[in-house]
Amino acid sequence: MGDHKEQPLRVGAAVRRRRRALELTLAVVAERSGLSVPFLSQIENERARPSQSSLEKVADALRTTAVELLAAADPACSVDVVRAEGAGGEPVPDPQVRSLVRGHHQMHASEFTGDHDAGRELQFRNDQLMYVADGAVEIEAEGRAYRLGRGDTLYLTGGVRHRWRATVPETRLLVVAVADHIEAVRDKPRR
Repeated sequence: MGDHKEQPLRVGAAVRRRRRALELTLAVVAERSGLSVPFLSQIENERARPSQSSLEKVADALRTTAVELLAAADPACSVDVVRAEGAGGEPVPDPQVRSLVRGHHQMHASEFTGDHDAGRELQFRNDQLMYVADGAVEIEAEGRAYRLGRGDTLYLTGGVRHRWRATVPETRLLVVAVADHIEAVRDKPRR
């Protein structure tokens, strides 16, 4: 009871809104993402559901993140429960990411299971916190490598370029971030 009604996530409208807000054509997004115009059109018209990899390519082309596109696609709820998928300690065969916060909120949280594209450099507009729930990761940020194990956290200020990789199979990394649409307010110097 009280759970957000489970529906297939429709990201097409969010992709279209973002593309139009940037005044880009499908051809420009196709060129930037390496995906075809027909496939992008199918995504926008909800006739195709992109893989996580394709969604990240689209997000990069639109100068946003997959998390932001997913959040913009899902209606916000004031109270929402996101249930664990595949609970029961079964090994996860492929790397996965799942959003822990649905809707267009001021905060986003995602759970990464397994490894991901370790060569992909990330940069978020606002601050984020990375927490290792299980396993271990190595995070490169500002020219240094940080090795984190279960229970460790790393805080990154907005704008810091970084990349990470799982160093232990079945790693679970939680990333909590201030949403990209929020304008971060920096402390003003005191006089």
